[in-house]
Amino acid sequence: MYHPFSIAETTKTAWDIFKKNFVTIMVYSTISFLLLSVLVIITGFLFSSEDFTEKMISSFILIFVQAYTTLGLYKLIFTVIDREYYEFEFRQVLPAIKMIISYLTVIFLIAFIITNLHFLMVRLDNYSNIQEIVQDISAFIGLYLALRIMFFITFIVDDHSGAFESLRQSFQLTKGYFLKVVTMLGIILLLIALPAKLAQYYPIVSIAIVFTYPFVNIILAVTYRKLIYSHQDIDDDIAETN
Repeated sequence: MYHPFSIAETTKTAWDIFKKNFVTIMVYSTISFLLLSVLVIITGFLFSSEDFTEKMISSFILIFVQAYTTLGLYKLIFTVIDREYYEFEFRQVLPAIKMIISYLTVIFLIAFIITNLHFLMVRLDNYSNIQEIVQDISAFIGLYLALRIMFFITFIVDDHSGAFESLRQSFQLTKGYFLKVVTMLGIILLLIALPAKLAQYYPIVSIAIVFTYPFVNIILAVTYRKLIYSHQDIDDDIAETN
C-alpha cells in the first residue's frame, strides 16, 4: 500500500537497519577509518615537503581512497537493505570504477565552484558592501543547491548513474519535498555536529562519531528510498525500489 513520505517512519526504519546490521556496518566503518588514518600518516611521511606536486599527489590519493570507502559504505547499506531477496557477497560492497569517477567528478565540480567563489570574494576585499551581499547570496544559493543535490551519491551507487545524471535525478527526487528534506538534513547535521562539539570539551565523546557517521549515511539512503516510494505508486517496502 502506498504511503506518503514520513520523517518519523524514515528515521525509525534507518535505526532498525542500523541495529539489525550493527556488527557488519561497524566492522566496515572501523576498517575504513583505520585505512584512512594509516594513509594520512604514510602520505604525510612520503610527501612531507612543501612541493606543490607532492601535495597534489598526496591529496589525490586520500580523496580517491575516501571516495572508494564512502561508495563502499553506501553499497554495503543498500546490500543489507536488499539482501532479504538474495545472498550477500563481499564483492557487492566493492564500488565500480565508473562509480568512483562519477563521484569524483561531482566532488571536483563542487570544489571548482567553491574555489572560484573564494577568488571572487578576495577580489572584492576593497568593496566590503558588495562582498557582503555576494557572500549572503552565495550562502543562500549554496544551501539550496546542497539540499537539492544531496542524493547524488545514492543515485550513483543504487542506480549506477553518471555524475551529471545523478545531480539531475537528485533535483527531481527532492521536488515537492523541500521542507521534509531540510528536516532530514537537520537531523543528520545534529547527529554529526553534536558529538563533534562535545568532543571539544570531552575528547572521549569523539568515539561516538564512529557510530553516528554510518548511521547518518543509513538515514540518507533510507530517505532516498522513501522519497522514491512517494514519487511512485508502489508498496512501501524498503527493498522494493531497485
